[in-house]
Amino acid sequence: MRKSIKILVLLTMLSYAKISFAWVYPEHRQIAILAIQQLKPEFRATLNKIWAEARLGYTERLTSSVIDMEQGRNPTQLDYASWPAIAGDHSCSPQNMLQNVLKTKWILQVADVAAQLKIDLAEAKTSSKHINAIRNSDIRLQKYDPEYATRASTNNVHFLLARPEVNADVRAYLNSCLQEGKDLNAIGAYAKYHVSALNKAARYAREQLTAEERSVLILAAMADEAFAIHFLEDAFASGHIAGIWGNASTRKGTHDYYNEKGLELSTWNGKRAILKGDAYMTKSDAEQASDCIRMSLEQLLKVIAGDIQYPIELREGISETTPDSFNICTNTVMPLVRYEEKILAEILMNTPVPGLATGAGELPRFRSELGLFFGISPSLIGTSVIGGFGKQQTDHGLVGGLEANMRLGFGLDGVLNNSGDGLVFVQFGWRTDASSTNQFLNADGTFPSTSFTAAIPGRSAINVRVRMPFCLIPGDLLFAGPILYLVSPKTFTQMAVKAGNGGMIPWQSGIATPIGRFQFVLGREMGVYFYGLGSPKDVLLINTSPTQSSLIEFKSTKFEFPIVEFRTLRNFSQNQSSSLMMQFSAGFDIPHHLNVLSPVAGKVPELKTVWHVSTKVMFNWRHYF
Repeated sequence: MRKSIKILVLLTMLSYAKISFAWVYPEHRQIAILAIQQLKPEFRATLNKIWAEARLGYTERLTSSVIDMEQGRNPTQLDYASWPAIAGDHSCSPQNMLQNVLKTKWILQVADVAAQLKIDLAEAKTSSKHINAIRNSDIRLQKYDPEYATRASTNNVHFLLARPEVNADVRAYLNSCLQEGKDLNAIGAYAKYHVSALNKAARYAREQLTAEERSVLILAAMADEAFAIHFLEDAFASGHIAGIWGNASTRKGTHDYYNEKGLELSTWNGKRAILKGDAYMTKSDAEQASDCIRMSLEQLLKVIAGDIQYPIELREGISETTPDSFNICTNTVMPLVRYEEKILAEILMNTPVPGLATGAGELPRFRSELGLFFGISPSLIGTSVIGGFGKQQTDHGLVGGLEANMRLGFGLDGVLNNSGDGLVFVQFGWRTDASSTNQFLNADGTFPSTSFTAAIPGRSAINVRVRMPFCLIPGDLLFAGPILYLVSPKTFTQMAVKAGNGGMIPWQSGIATPIGRFQFVLGREMGVYFYGLGSPKDVLLINTSPTQSSLIEFKSTKFEFPIVEFRTLRNFSQNQSSSLMMQFSAGFDIPHHLNVLSPVAGKVPELKTVWHVSTKVMFNWRHYF
């Protein structure tokens, strides 16, 4: 039981993990490209010069130009504009990022996925196509980068800290973000890595170094700056500006709402704008963010050119020549950072003012379908049965039914995106069926059809239904998960992420259409119906010979396996959700506990299993705690 609770807790964390990221890869790269294009000629020349030095020994992996406007699908090289996109989302430190950029093969596959996502988002003219584009991208990214969904899931490093009070000015806010021991945050992370880059740039400008030493040092400085730029770009995503507070459901819902709908805001220097967020970036968003990125790059380039005499931070008497190794994925609080307030405030003045912390004046918050819930699910069912319980009953028939169910579960919608489904629940309920349209005798037009002579009589059942995501084999998360959780938590985490996003079967993720969402769900859910437990008992007529019939008392157990779901209407409030869903299922009904009522002492006939397919229309209502 404890292991199961731990698994649910981890799954909750995973549901929130992906929202830690702001702009998607092609958006991060596009902002960086615009920033570099906007540099003045003298700064662009300096950037080209240090890029040429940084490429020494890596000309096969790094593009000859600092930005490659022709880079598309199946890239064999990476430009500098791609580094901020790789930072944070596909790496945990500048040191880790540079290793991935220069040494790994999978990062080129990530760049390929990003190029395709850029195309798909540009071509997505409807909401459903937009959702499917992100869905397809996330599935592929998780394949090539298994840590994609969980990287930096232990903190809020990609978010802006909420303002503690309405009168906080830019310097007070900056100092708050950089306070040692403060929660990791986007501005703090930017400042930490930008300062590291400036210190290396100062050494590059002042010290007499060999060509090889200059190459190593400037490569490290550019890595630090790219990592810093990632978080400065994050500061312009509306879902990350609203203020990161509240429970996981509120954080996720607020993040998703403002990213899609946009947020009116002001920068610290008074410029007003409307910004959107992750995967919804507009031209205006990119231009405003890129202007701030340009200023950050110019600071670095001024130090390199000697125009700014930046102090060199010494660590044990030696200024590091390797990229910063501070890990945003494992650390949760800000380290000690020695910084020049004026230089950082110059950049911060152009960033959006974050929302207030909880209390008067806070921005409206929204919830997602995440967390523990109680639900009610009435259903209308139409079932097609193949024959009846009697050996000679082969005619097909129809059965109508009604269900009333209660559910207790854990909402985990959208581990990676809106197409995911990590829903877990257990359901208990009652079902009543009408008699089948096929008769216990083969219909020949002469035998009267009544409910009493139906191949399957009208009856009632209690039912139990369970739903849980799986990775490869139904139930693997439940049975193998606890073992992996103890033996290899990292492997379990990757398994849980895959399960929550459809598993290793790609089509188990939801597919959005203009009329609703379809999802292949076979193996995720199973219902069991227990007929004949009430009073009076279920009875049916069975042909035991060409001239004789028997009246039999019986019970049966029906198993039902949903195959495809279609969800159309869906509404969500602060703590409730409701949706209309259709479910297409198949299963079988096994008769047992037979007792012959007539003729007395008659021989118990052999009954057969009845196979069926069904269509269920459900109204789902949930209350989240």
